[in-house]
Amino acid sequence: MKGIFRSLKGFNYRMWAAGALVSNVGTWMQRIAQDWIVLTQLTRHNATAVGAVTALQFAPQVLLLPLTGFAADHLDRRKLLLATQAAMGILALGLGILTVSGLVQLWEVYGFAFLLGCVTAFDSPARQTFVSELVGEADLSNAVALNSTSFNAARMIGPAVAGVLIAGVGAGWVFLINAATFVAVLGSLSLLRVDELHRGDRAVRTRGSLADGFRYVWQRPDLKAVLLMLFLVGTFGLNFAIYISTMVVSVFHAGADTYGLLTSTMAIGSIAGALLAAQRARPHIAILLIGAGVFGVACALAAVMPNEALFGVALVIIGVSAQTFTTSTLSLAQLSTTPAMRGRVMAIVLAIAMGGTPIGAPIVGLVSDRFGPRWALGIGAASGIAAAIVATRYLVRHHHLRVRFDAGRLRLSIDGDSVAPVSG
Repeated sequence: MKGIFRSLKGFNYRMWAAGALVSNVGTWMQRIAQDWIVLTQLTRHNATAVGAVTALQFAPQVLLLPLTGFAADHLDRRKLLLATQAAMGILALGLGILTVSGLVQLWEVYGFAFLLGCVTAFDSPARQTFVSELVGEADLSNAVALNSTSFNAARMIGPAVAGVLIAGVGAGWVFLINAATFVAVLGSLSLLRVDELHRGDRAVRTRGSLADGFRYVWQRPDLKAVLLMLFLVGTFGLNFAIYISTMVVSVFHAGADTYGLLTSTMAIGSIAGALLAAQRARPHIAILLIGAGVFGVACALAAVMPNEALFGVALVIIGVSAQTFTTSTLSLAQLSTTPAMRGRVMAIVLAIAMGGTPIGAPIVGLVSDRFGPRWALGIGAASGIAAAIVATRYLVRHHHLRVRFDAGRLRLSIDGDSVAPVSG
């Protein structure tokens, strides 16, 4: 386990990780509270409205893509993060005041979701690429995975706490608590040892630099395959707020505490997936193939589970596979990209991961309203299988993928070398 946490040896990464963990707990609390008030207080169990909120929150990832990637590559990332994190805290405070006072309306939640999306669009690529300044290239993959571990540890804690608080004091106080948690991450950013940051050369600002990221990706078959897989899973598969909330309300007829508990249950699997990713020195697209395939099968299993307990078991598998897929995607994209292009490429990656949600979330919500939550989970299952097919096609074409049995275990063989066991 010592190697798994090697990035924590550095002061700057420890400081960042501590502040981010506290803030991430608050962020997950707000996500649960926001979805819950839309589903149960501002509408009559309307999953389409939840999908619309999700879409508005992630649409700016696409709309602002050229600017966000440019900012991550050309501006001081620490100062940019100080600004975005402060703005996110102010938005949480505003929504909390409206909710506690009883004045909040659905259109206002839509507005706050969109504004939060605009800020997050600048925050996400800067936050992802800032990791390389905290630890350097050698530990980058490990630090990315530990970031995901922290994020999913917060996913385990935040929703469970939010469920209790919503039932006890109301959703408005959850938003206010989230606003307070941003003090932690702002403090950690302020206390970093700036002279110890691993700052590489800044990208040169040229007339065509905004489009350079797209040209760079277009010339890379591996990145194109990875991004297509990410689009499929991110758009139609990673709609957990809709899947879990509608299953809880419409199928299991339970309350906010069950919603929070099941979301936390899935986070257990997500943490396991992130820690497994932290062990790998460098991810391979074959890992993405396995993660996407298992994700598709797990969503299909979740769709047919008869009760909350078995549904929770399926969510653990979904968490492991989804986190394996997404963490490996982020690490692979960063490590295979030249440092000067990293911000723009990561902006494209995150825009596809989150920007596909405005397409997928309303569709998944509509399917849930018309045909039921189980059919909505079927869309997630199809997205995972489709992404696995994309990876298989790429690996067969460019890396001579072969599947073989070795001592009773199914293994993937790429360019003659065994990459990973599929089952054991």
